[in-house]
Amino acid sequence: MSITVLLIAAIFVIALVLTMVGLGGGLIFSPLFVILGFAKTDAASASLFLNLIAAASAAYTYARKKMVDFSLSIPLIVASSLAAPLGSFLNVRIDLKPFLMIMSFVLAIAGVRMLMSPAKEVGNADLSPTTKVAGGIVIGACIGLMGGLLGIGGGVFVVPLLIYVLKTPTKIAAASSTFIVCFSSLTGFLGYASMAEINWTFILPAAVASFAGGQAGARIMSSRLKGKSIRAIFSVILFVLCAKLLHRSFIGL
Repeated sequence: MSITVLLIAAIFVIALVLTMVGLGGGLIFSPLFVILGFAKTDAASASLFLNLIAAASAAYTYARKKMVDFSLSIPLIVASSLAAPLGSFLNVRIDLKPFLMIMSFVLAIAGVRMLMSPAKEVGNADLSPTTKVAGGIVIGACIGLMGGLLGIGGGVFVVPLLIYVLKTPTKIAAASSTFIVCFSSLTGFLGYASMAEINWTFILPAAVASFAGGQAGARIMSSRLKGKSIRAIFSVILFVLCAKLLHRSFIGL
């Protein structure tokens, strides 16, 4: 079996697992492509496009099942988009090593917290529209700032903040996150597309696998997974990201 077939199969599995917890797959796609020898630009652009396809595929399914909270997601999208450039601006002006170590600690704590069930798995319907919009703006600004500063997708921070700050049910938080991730992936990909040639020969077949994985992940999550299982999977992802940031702070990669 060729490496291309194995890679396409891996893309399907990655998209399936990560869309179940509110991500698109970019957290794993980009480093995987670099390990396989892709140029950095090719790896980043392919990762963002596949992330977009997987997240959009899952978000469509979640929206049809009325699991996406648009009143919360849209303010978050706007705020994160505005705050991300500020994070990028700060990136070149501060010493990132201590910040990365602190962020690693925060992610580790968040990973442990995600393993614990909320006091009550209730809806956030009791929150007033003003509170939801204000909460979405504040959380979006924090996510955009961290994403721009660290150079990683802010989507990994969305689900824990929605669950534990705005008391959003786990499934609604994960479903809404896939919708939010679509926009950051799209703008990031368009940025790369404006600067470099895109390897469509690889991306288009891979996108089919990413789309199928997103559909499968969304259907499994909406019908079979419980909130506790989603939080457990997400906690593992947080621990992996924590290790990645610690490695970057000490090794400088």
